[in-house]
Amino acid sequence: MFDFTPDQFGQLNAEDYDIQFDPGNADQIVEFVKFYGHQGRILEFAIGTGRVAIPLVEAGFELVGIEGSAEMVDKMRAKPGGDVPSQIGDFAYIEVGGEFDMVLLVYNTLFNLTSQAHQVDCFKNAAKHLKSGGRFILETFVPDLSGFKDHQRVSTQRVGEDHAWLEAALHDPLAQKFHFQRIRITNEGIKLVPLPMRYAYPPEMNLMAELAGLQLEHRFADWQRNPFTANSKSHISVYRKAGALGH
Repeated sequence: MFDFTPDQFGQLNAEDYDIQFDPGNADQIVEFVKFYGHQGRILEFAIGTGRVAIPLVEAGFELVGIEGSAEMVDKMRAKPGGDVPSQIGDFAYIEVGGEFDMVLLVYNTLFNLTSQAHQVDCFKNAAKHLKSGGRFILETFVPDLSGFKDHQRVSTQRVGEDHAWLEAALHDPLAQKFHFQRIRITNEGIKLVPLPMRYAYPPEMNLMAELAGLQLEHRFADWQRNPFTANSKSHISVYRKAGALGH
C-alpha cells in the first residue's frame, strides 16, 4: 500500500493530464459557478493545469489557485490565459490572502487526501477562506464497490494495436481506501501510474462540513443540476458558510 505527498500526482500525470483526464465539462462548470457566483472572487483548490480556472477567468471571475504540483502549474502557464495567480502547497493547509465568495474543488480531488483527518482539514481550510455566506463547492464520485471481488479488481481501460491500458485496484474497507495502479503497456515499454484514494460517502462529507462550520445547501447529480438520487454515480455538493450572502 502507498500514499502520496501533495506533489506526486502532478509529477506522475502532468505530462499528459489534459489528454487523459479531461472529462470535457468545463463549460458546464462555468455555468454552474455563474448560477452561484455573481462574478465573485473564487479560490480553486487543486487548480491543476487550469482546465476549469482559465474558462472561469475568461468568463469574468477573479480567481486564485492552490496546487500541490509545480509541474501542473507549469502546464497551465504555457496555455493562453494561464497566468492565473497560484500558490504551490497542500490545499488542505496553505493560506492565501483575503476572503473569497467561493472555494471550488472538482473531479474527485478531495479523495486524493488519504486520511479522514486530512479531508476534515480541507473543509476547515475552505471555511477559513470564505466570506460569511460564501460557498464551498466540490465534486466527487459516489463510491461503487460492485466491481470488486475479495477486495480487488482488474479492468481494461484501453486496447489498441500498439497499446493496452489496465487498471489494478485493491480496496481497504477499514481505511475506506482504494489503491489503484494504472498499467500502460506500449511498444516503448511499461509505465506505472499509481493512485491512492480515500473515499467518503455524502453523509460523512456532510459531517466534515459541519465540523468546519459549513452546512449543506444543495446536492446535485451533475454540473447541470440534475437531482441527486440513490442511483447517482457522482455528486456536486454546495456547502455554505453562515452569513448574509446568498443566491
